[in-house]
Amino acid sequence: MRAMILAAGRGERMRPLTDACPKPLLVAGGRPLIAWHLERLRAAGFTDVVINHAHLGTMIEAALGDGRQFGLHIAYSAEAEALETAGGIRQALALLGDAPFLVVNGDVFCDADLAALRPVGAELAATGDLAHLVMVPNPDHHPGGDFRLDGDRLHRDGEPRLTFSGIGVYQPTMFAAIAAGTKAPLGPLLREAMDAGRVLGALYRGYWLDVGMPQRLAALDRHLRQVIE
Repeated sequence: MRAMILAAGRGERMRPLTDACPKPLLVAGGRPLIAWHLERLRAAGFTDVVINHAHLGTMIEAALGDGRQFGLHIAYSAEAEALETAGGIRQALALLGDAPFLVVNGDVFCDADLAALRPVGAELAATGDLAHLVMVPNPDHHPGGDFRLDGDRLHRDGEPRLTFSGIGVYQPTMFAAIAAGTKAPLGPLLREAMDAGRVLGALYRGYWLDVGMPQRLAALDRHLRQVIE
């Protein structure tokens, strides 16, 4: 299974830190955010990773190169301007191949076992489901959550609701109707697939953080330094 890291966002909530540095290269625990993702993907058995980028994207390519320093092969999907989540995935489909793939938001940190998601690709291929999302308990900044988990199925409506972690496994066919190079959010695609009963989910209760603001970056830095020590 291949993996994709979403790294094209401008990082408006992180300004001024992101004025001269792309958000994935901001440092926590002594390493760039995206380096933590790459190291965890390699430890989980992934070897081929796609990274999309837009804002200051050449800095990301210069820092990571072809991925050999992480024991990976990295391919890049450059966007002239950020195409949003679904648009960015659609733009990268040629690099991701025809099989289900893992996608990780570049601005979250989660210590879930990514290796446990590798068999999910085969499960989606066998059942015809379109996606499997990792859900987490609602954080203070998002108390209303996103979707309801009933057993292993996700629904757009109902209570109690959980928050989408930004980590998911997808069938490439889910994005085929999007025209390449166009902006498209992920939410409408997920809700449509949920209405058709084709989205699986699982709850993860371990450490997860949306690293979208400077204070959360500082909180992650403190957490990682405690773990390292």
